[in-house]
Amino acid sequence: MMKRLICILFLVFATVCQAQEATWFTDFDKAKKTAKKTNKPILMYFTGSDWCGPCKLLKKDFWLNPEFIKQSDDFVLLEVDVPFREDVLDPDHFKRNKELQKKYNKEGAFPTLLALDGNGKVRESISAYSMLRDTSGYFAFLDKARAIR
Repeated sequence: MMKRLICILFLVFATVCQAQEATWFTDFDKAKKTAKKTNKPILMYFTGSDWCGPCKLLKKDFWLNPEFIKQSDDFVLLEVDVPFREDVLDPDHFKRNKELQKKYNKEGAFPTLLALDGNGKVRESISAYSMLRDTSGYFAFLDKARAIR
């Protein structure tokens, strides 16, 4: 009986935790199509998931923040991961992400967050994340990005 209860509690906990993440696109064309259809701006996030320390902190402090998750429906979210390890993404996906980096993140700054309109034009941007772990600049960025159509 106790094992069953623990198993049920674990499943409930896992479901609740999973529901507390925003939904991200990984394909630019699909994100752009959705942005046009819904009249929402695209938030294009450049991350190095397996090597970028500030990106990992930003995920923990901002992307998984309940306040961001509440606001995430106002945007089409696009993650552009540029990992070092070859086993993180399939080769075609990695190639597409590198092409997006050449076009939208020429400086190679990580993390970088861009706000694009439905045509793919950059309207706002913010780069870097400090070890001070202050997310106020990112929340202010969302306020600016929300006005993009």
